[in-house]
Amino acid sequence: MSESYFQVESGALGPEENFLSLDDILMSHEKLPVRTEAPMPRLGAFFQERGAEPDPALPQGSKLEIPLWLAKGLFDNKRRILSVDLPKIYQQGWRTVFSADANVVDLHKMGPYFYGFGSQLLHFNSPENADISQSLLQTFIGRFRRIMDSSQNAYNEDTSALVARLDEMERGLFQTGQKGLNDFQCWEKGQASQITASSLVQNYKKRKLTDMED
Repeated sequence: MSESYFQVESGALGPEENFLSLDDILMSHEKLPVRTEAPMPRLGAFFQERGAEPDPALPQGSKLEIPLWLAKGLFDNKRRILSVDLPKIYQQGWRTVFSADANVVDLHKMGPYFYGFGSQLLHFNSPENADISQSLLQTFIGRFRRIMDSSQNAYNEDTSALVARLDEMERGLFQTGQKGLNDFQCWEKGQASQITASSLVQNYKKRKLTDMED
């Protein structure tokens, strides 16, 4: 019998991702541009272009795009295995756009995990880390009010167009605002006092019935 998935909170905005969070798993597979600072033996066949002569080693200075989880595993300040280049969305040009008006940017198109991915970039000791963290904070502050205002003024309406430009964390905030509005509407209609069994209780009863039938 299939079990319901209980959402696990993301840890990407903190020091480390939560390996039980589906959002963090998906976020850790986002690609990050890197440059090799030393030859990497036996990795040439995995990264060389098609049609190129086979080379058992990946040469120093090779430019690659690898998942975030792999970049974090290989990055080491002392051994200098690879260096990380900032994705364009976190560079100075885009930070200027965000500081001018963060609401005009389609964050989901730029990266569905904009805040979580940006927070994880701070692991790579870039000289721009302070500017990146400040930009992430100010971008969130600049967009938060509009997100919550929209969630509170879209009762029983199609909200797909409203959330299309939001990153995944912002979509979660929007859904929380919608739930709060729906709960308030139910309270106004006198429906808040109705008691219903939680999904945990319902699933437990189903399992008990299945066990008794077996």
